[in-house]
Amino acid sequence: MDWRFRPTGVGATAALVSAVAVLSVATGLVNITSPTAGPLAAFVPSGVQQAAGFTGTLTGFVLFVSAASMRRALHVSWLSAVVLLPVTAAQGLVQSSVFSIPLVVLSVVATGVCWWNRERFDREVALTNSQIAAGLALVGAQIYGTVGTWALREEFPSVETFADAFYFTVVTASTVGYGDITPQSTIGELFAVSVLVVGVTSFTAALGALFAPLLEARFATALGRMNESELELLEDHVVVLGYGDLTEPILTELADAKVDFVVVAKPENTNLPELKERDVPLVVADPSDEEPLVRVHIDRARAVVAATNDDANDALAILTARELRPDVNIVAAATDRENVDKLKRAGADTVISPALIGGHLLVESALGSTDSEIIADRLVDGPLATSNDSEE
Repeated sequence: MDWRFRPTGVGATAALVSAVAVLSVATGLVNITSPTAGPLAAFVPSGVQQAAGFTGTLTGFVLFVSAASMRRALHVSWLSAVVLLPVTAAQGLVQSSVFSIPLVVLSVVATGVCWWNRERFDREVALTNSQIAAGLALVGAQIYGTVGTWALREEFPSVETFADAFYFTVVTASTVGYGDITPQSTIGELFAVSVLVVGVTSFTAALGALFAPLLEARFATALGRMNESELELLEDHVVVLGYGDLTEPILTELADAKVDFVVVAKPENTNLPELKERDVPLVVADPSDEEPLVRVHIDRARAVVAATNDDANDALAILTARELRPDVNIVAAATDRENVDKLKRAGADTVISPALIGGHLLVESALGSTDSEIIADRLVDGPLATSNDSEE
């Protein structure tokens, strides 16, 4: 069974809201360029329909930004989507086009899915000092330009309202400069230059603060590490504690079964370069620490596996996992037979001894047995795999 798609969850909700956003933009553009009469067209004036097309397109773009932020499980992005989705549905009704029907239906469905998964979007926005400073600089630049232009409106004959002053500030600071508003004196020209310098500087700082986290996420992906957005999408996955020779077959089986998994491996592990080259979902940290296990959302995991060549480290990692998630199924592999009981006492539900399995298969082969089903039954039910439940 493919466990990658889930009808609910952060990823599915963000994808559904993205679909509404794309449909809102497409529907708005269609109704602006070539409106098609729908069931409510007779009751809505054409001017209102066209205005709804413009606003629907803008709402779609804003909703798409919210959907992108929802992949990080941000509460503010969920709140934005919950507010905008009914607006999108209302705009679809007002547009009164046959193309608006899918938009209205999908918006209603997306709203219900958002409410159903509201508890999953619990992360608060954590702005850095540079992001806050960049935002304040951008707002301050617009205030400076708008108020200054309005105060010097005698130097700008085309500025008649406060909106004209704001318009001049935006087009100047963004270096668009349509030329419809120009200064008529030296003071006006100097002020326009200052608006240009301050505006470009603030825009550059804001873009840098906005895209820096995105670039960091790209670098993390390039280095083989999962970024925060990818970690937030983990659900019903398997957490693999550590990496060693025993771990590789496990990863292969999980990949073949299309089960989501993430490996938590120590920075000093010599196999990290190989894992990064193969794009294995990876978090570089000590699996016996609580912080990396919280990051990989062990609270949402379906199982935990510890199968390296170091039983002592596996035991420590299992202890941490059991403390964080008492009800999760933990499976471990014991390199040394005498460590089976120790791993069970650490919190593993099932402990498998590869050495015993190998010895059993060798004996069966030496005795001429080729019945794979009997061997499989012995591996599962016999003394090779032990669990806490069986001892109890």
